[in-house]
Amino acid sequence: MSGGAIAGVIAAGAFALLVLLLAVPLLKLGRTLDEATLAIRKAHEGAVPLLSSANTTITSMNAQLDTVDGIAKDVGNITTNAAALSSVVSSTLGSPLIKIAAFSYGVRRTVTHRRDEEALRASRRQHRRARREGR
Repeated sequence: MSGGAIAGVIAAGAFALLVLLLAVPLLKLGRTLDEATLAIRKAHEGAVPLLSSANTTITSMNAQLDTVDGIAKDVGNITTNAAALSSVVSSTLGSPLIKIAAFSYGVRRTVTHRRDEEALRASRRQHRRARREGR
């Protein structure tokens, strides 16, 4: 065997060793890719019922929102009617009630003022009598 043949055998052995060393990580990478493919397949199979359920829920939610929208419109109509009724009652009863309140205030003030004047007169008379008797 010549030196070139020995070098060729060593090179071939080194290449074979290199191929064996690279084969192990490639096999592990292949298994990892198989597991990832399996996980993606399971996620896809689980997503279909989930999306179907979400679609049903959203449809139900839209129906509920339509119902709530109708209720909100009815409440708006009730509010408008209540405001109109309030203004009618205010204009019908408000002015007479204000006049009655003003009249009763005037009567109370007049009665109180007359009582105070009578009490003041009585006090003056009593004071004058006391002064006359004291002389």
